[in-house]
Amino acid sequence: MRFVLPLVLFALHSAGFSQEARTVECRFLGFGTNESTTSALTVADNGADITCPLPTTQLSPKVTCYAKGDKIPFLSSDRKPLAVAAIPAGVRSALLVFVRMPGQADTPQWRIFVIEDSPKNFPDGGAYVANFYGNDIRFIIGEHKVMLHSAASGGYPMPKERDDFNMSPVIFQFANGEKWRTANESALRFLPGTRYLIFAYVDPVSGRPKISTYQDQVEQPAPDTVNR
Repeated sequence: MRFVLPLVLFALHSAGFSQEARTVECRFLGFGTNESTTSALTVADNGADITCPLPTTQLSPKVTCYAKGDKIPFLSSDRKPLAVAAIPAGVRSALLVFVRMPGQADTPQWRIFVIEDSPKNFPDGGAYVANFYGNDIRFIIGEHKVMLHSAASGGYPMPKERDDFNMSPVIFQFANGEKWRTANESALRFLPGTRYLIFAYVDPVSGRPKISTYQDQVEQPAPDTVNR
């Protein structure tokens, strides 16, 4: 019996430790959402509600959320389960994109696409591209020429090939059988302090391949106030 009690205490301690919450600085975007879904709820470490806005045109300000077991569960405004974000271990800052999935109008289904918000993964002056299309895409961003499979994503540094106005060509093509269909051919201005989120998907209304682009401002580090 004297051996059982320490083992029980160790198990309880381990269970409590594994459920210890870690903070994650999150920014949010609602992709494919509607006007009736403007926010989601999650719970703080002390049990209080945290409201997370889901803007549709730009990323939200930062919200401190709490991950347990590398997951952050979210509720709808009427406190029904909405979706769960899987946060990789070690990630302390993330962009959470709530993606509306096909489903009944009164019971929308959601998937949360998690992007680690780090200079290496989502670089200043560059772009992050995610392929929500059901097939391959290929694109050109400046000198970057990339093919992405369905459900793949990646970050790309600021193009070196820019004109006098800091513009670089941006061309996206979607695989359609054995052919490629151009869905976007334009140019974007790439400058330090800004970056782009670019999503490839099928428009649910027209059924055509489409690109959505979001411009984001990079948070600058606080100035060094040390006396020199």
